[in-house]
Amino acid sequence: MFRSRLSDLVTHPRFEHFIVALIVLNAITLGLETSPWWMDRFGAVLTVIDKAILGIFVAEVTARLIADFKGFWRDPWRIFDFVIVGVALMPATGAFSVLRAFRILRVLRLVSSIKAIRRVVTGLLAAIPGMSSIVLLLGLIFYIFSVISTKLFAGSFPQWFGSLGESAYSLFQIMTLESWSMGIVRPVMEQFPFAWALFVPFILVTSFTVLNLFIGVIVDAMQKEHEAEAQADRADLHNEVSTILKELRTLRAEIAELKATKSG
Repeated sequence: MFRSRLSDLVTHPRFEHFIVALIVLNAITLGLETSPWWMDRFGAVLTVIDKAILGIFVAEVTARLIADFKGFWRDPWRIFDFVIVGVALMPATGAFSVLRAFRILRVLRLVSSIKAIRRVVTGLLAAIPGMSSIVLLLGLIFYIFSVISTKLFAGSFPQWFGSLGESAYSLFQIMTLESWSMGIVRPVMEQFPFAWALFVPFILVTSFTVLNLFIGVIVDAMQKEHEAEAQADRADLHNEVSTILKELRTLRAEIAELKATKSG
């Protein structure tokens, strides 16, 4: 009986909204703690609020464990909440003082609490297998162009292409289109006028082709996740309607039986 009531409490929409509001409030207080002005004037209050919210989170996770212990460990999002709260409970002194900065990870509980964000994260995770082949392709392209650019430009521009690693980093900057022309390519072209024949195809292949493949895989995975969720919702609705119809047929049969008994 107690577990049933506790389960009804932790699964109630208002309780979920209350937890989301606390997560947002906690994010704000942790942000304010980075401001010396706020800490000088309201540091004690912010600390009390932080500890109170953490206590509520601990109570919430404990309540969910008591309400459905086996189901809790079968839900990856609940395990995620458990880990986040567990990190927040680590001592913030001595060798563990660095963990104090990781209290902001509690904000990630919004991922498990808000269905729309959870759907996006699930879609991204589902896209990882498809992205692996694109990552391998991108790595192969980077390796080829890094070797070529190191062979061609290492003597004149060692700061950018002096080694394979420096060439790969410079090519990464070029791929992101951050100061690629005036910062790297044009200075190189002053000594090597045909260097554009290397860098322009690299940009076309990476920035405008391979990276768009990433987007395509992610969008496809998220669309499949949305379709699977919609199909599950339709199946649940169908089952619910079937149950209601079955109950209605049972009631009609009982009413007909009662009428027949009265008539007899």
